[in-house]
Amino acid sequence: MKIKFLVLGKTAFPDVKVGEDRYSTRLQHYCSFERVEIPDVKNPKALSQDQLKKKEGELILAKVSPTDHLILMDENGLHQTSVEFAQWLDKKQMSVNGNLLFVIGGAYGFSEAVYERANAKLSLSKMTFSHQMVRMIFLEQLYRAYTILKGEPYHHS
Repeated sequence: MKIKFLVLGKTAFPDVKVGEDRYSTRLQHYCSFERVEIPDVKNPKALSQDQLKKKEGELILAKVSPTDHLILMDENGLHQTSVEFAQWLDKKQMSVNGNLLFVIGGAYGFSEAVYERANAKLSLSKMTFSHQMVRMIFLEQLYRAYTILKGEPYHHS
C-alpha cells in the first residue's frame, strides 16, 4: 500500500513549500509516500465557482484508480484528535487493499463527482485554512500519526 497525497497546483508560498518538503521527506521513513501535483486549471477567473470545481474535479478523478481509497480533506469531514487520526490511519492501512489517496481540493472545495467517488472525508479543524496552508498542516499530522503509532516522542501526550 502506498500513501498518495494529491494537490491542485503549485504551492504559492515558499515557507509552506519548505514545510511540505520537510514532512514529505520524513514520511519516507514510515511509509511508501507519493505527492502528486495536478496543474492549475487555465484561466480560472473566467470560470464560475461551480465550473472551476467541475474542471478541478475532472482533473482529480483522472488521477484516481478504481482501487484507490479516496479520502477528501474537507471542512465537513470527520473531526479527530491526532491520536484518533493515528488509530484511524492504522485501521485503514490494515483494511484497505488499494492505496490511501488523500486529496486537498482547490479554494472552493470539491465537485459533486469527487464527493460521490470519495470513500471518506476528514477535517483538520473547525477553523478554515487556505488550501495552501492545509497541505503543510495535513503532512505534519500524517507524520505525527506515524510517530504516535511507533511510540516515538514527537507527539507529547
